[in-house]
Amino acid sequence: MSSSKEEGAGVPPQNRGSWSSFLKSIASFSGDLSSLTAPPFILSTTSLTEYSSYWAEHPSLFVAPAAEKDPAKRALLVLKWFLSTLKQQYSSRNEKLGSEKKPLNPFLGELFVGRWEDGAGTTNLVSEQVSHHPPVTAYCIWNDKHGVRLQGYNAQKASFSRTIHVKQIGHALLHLDAYNEDYLITLPSLHIEGLIYGSPFVELNKNTYIQSSSGFTAKVDYSGKGWLSGKKNSFTASLYPTGSEKSPVYTIEGQWTDAFTVKDAKTKSQVDNHNAKTAPTTPLTVAPQDQQDALESRRAWSKVAAAISKGDMDTTGVEKSKIENQQRELRKQEQSEGKEWQRRYFSRVEKDDVFETLAAKIGERSEPEKTGGVWRWDGKKAEGVKAQA
Repeated sequence: MSSSKEEGAGVPPQNRGSWSSFLKSIASFSGDLSSLTAPPFILSTTSLTEYSSYWAEHPSLFVAPAAEKDPAKRALLVLKWFLSTLKQQYSSRNEKLGSEKKPLNPFLGELFVGRWEDGAGTTNLVSEQVSHHPPVTAYCIWNDKHGVRLQGYNAQKASFSRTIHVKQIGHALLHLDAYNEDYLITLPSLHIEGLIYGSPFVELNKNTYIQSSSGFTAKVDYSGKGWLSGKKNSFTASLYPTGSEKSPVYTIEGQWTDAFTVKDAKTKSQVDNHNAKTAPTTPLTVAPQDQQDALESRRAWSKVAAAISKGDMDTTGVEKSKIENQQRELRKQEQSEGKEWQRRYFSRVEKDDVFETLAAKIGERSEPEKTGGVWRWDGKKAEGVKAQA
């Protein structure tokens, strides 16, 4: 962004005072990003539990690896699918709303449930807030027709140094039934660009690893504005036999918000490509609000979201306080009774052998002390919920 652009240029004139105060308040900030009190005009009507849906807005790419018999090509399709999710996860809100917005801070036990229906069949989503301090969202996305399941959880640790930097804590695991194959996916770090101008957007930095149980490793390096191309959201990626990073099988480069090209590392010939701007997404189907569970995001936050949409910050504050106070009372009651909130779909586990095996190959660790534990989809709980429906 041009340095000649004035501070706060993207902020409505009537809101520049609150924006300046916000910038001052985060100058010494470190900790839970959700605890930041943001100016009303950058508040989102969407809860953070909904963000899990960005993993599978291209269901056909999500299930594609299940049909590929060659292990290297299968690992490549997993990498391509992952790269295709980045625009949805980190840029779609900016494009839709004009700038990145601060999401609603989910309450413990909050749910977001939906499904995608398209040529790939039915792809299901369950997202649950499994911890409030620290805030942690767990999710499971699966397609029974193709035998593909993704599960994971994540928290964020934010710090401020000229802008907001966010380290994502957690991971995702993709499983392919047909090959009894697993892929460990690490989460990229990010920072917020354009903050001082009031037009914040996400830029990814550092890297992501995808480690497969079939013996392949993918590494994605995020460079922001590429030093050669000068284009934002630039990245390079390579897929190689585990332990042989200097002998890649495939390489990928481009922009995760635009187009990228896949090449055979030996012949340098193009073997695939993807255009994030033109690739169609499948809309998520969510039950009407009056048919949703009381803990489901859109029903629980409906009055808050309506008030934000109207710009009615007084009502926003009142309705948010109602939810927050109710949650505080529930926690007090649980504490007095010596009980813990029972998660509906996920359970805390001491150890996950699949994760430990794959993580050792890329130097990853779970950091349960920062996420309230290691969280896994609990099939028995899910069956119980289904039986009661």
